[in-house]
Amino acid sequence: MNLVLYWAASFALLCFVLGMACATVRMARGPTASDRVLGLDAFYINGMLAIVTYGIRSGTPVYFDVALLIALFGFVGATAMAKFLLRGEVIEP
Repeated sequence: MNLVLYWAASFALLCFVLGMACATVRMARGPTASDRVLGLDAFYINGMLAIVTYGIRSGTPVYFDVALLIALFGFVGATAMAKFLLRGEVIEP
């Protein structure tokens, strides 16, 4: 692996971890439930990107499958929480 690519991926990984820390603060201190849902959304996106960046840095393709699963479950979870906040129920009768 190129040395520049390794350091760029390491810097990007650090930035994504800092983004996850900021999202954790928003989830903990969010004044409303909507802010907490947005914090959760930002957290799973940064987590997914951190895993992809680590996969690029390490050179193994296993991490890309894990990142795809995180993206899928994170989107479904954030959508369900937003629908619950909007209507008060996730599954309509």
